[in-house]
Amino acid sequence: MPGRYESYLASLLRPLGVYDLRPGTVNRGELAAYGGKLDGAEAELEDTAREMNLAAARDFGLERVEALLPYRPVCVTVEQRRAALAALLRIGGDSFTPEAINDTLRGCGLNVRAEEGEEPNHVKVYFPEVAGIPEGFGRLRAIIEEILPSHVDIAYVFWYNTWAMVAKRHPTFGDAADTGLSWYGLAVENDGQLENNS
Repeated sequence: MPGRYESYLASLLRPLGVYDLRPGTVNRGELAAYGGKLDGAEAELEDTAREMNLAAARDFGLERVEALLPYRPVCVTVEQRRAALAALLRIGGDSFTPEAINDTLRGCGLNVRAEEGEEPNHVKVYFPEVAGIPEGFGRLRAIIEEILPSHVDIAYVFWYNTWAMVAKRHPTFGDAADTGLSWYGLAVENDGQLENNS
């Protein structure tokens, strides 16, 4: 099956009537070689054009944008990486309202919520869907502190299950023991509900 550019080159030369362009001829072999290289170049250009667009990038385009940042966003899928990078690139001089900060934090794949504190230049950061201290907190903290303005004082607020919440899920000590969880495990067990004691 001839490539796209091989067929294109053959169609350009056919009206001249000078070349034998039947399959298997030397002329057609030469066109196949040129056409194959042009097909490869076109594929490379299409790949590069896709990777230059953050909304469509899948591979090295995302890596190049991430290389501009001091850290990699916390993401699992390509779509999450795109959203996180777009959120980080939206940060500007007017991006420090609570809504804009929370949008950026969510866009980075962080399951956090920032709220203004009672005093000026104080922010409280909550982890609403994670009881206890989140896994990888050190990395999360570095990302949060990179996003939030450097002049604000950040207080991290963690929540744990109350005895009432544990009793609701495990009415007896036997039920709780059957889970195989430690006391700390029961304290941070999450049944999918958004809980926090803020």
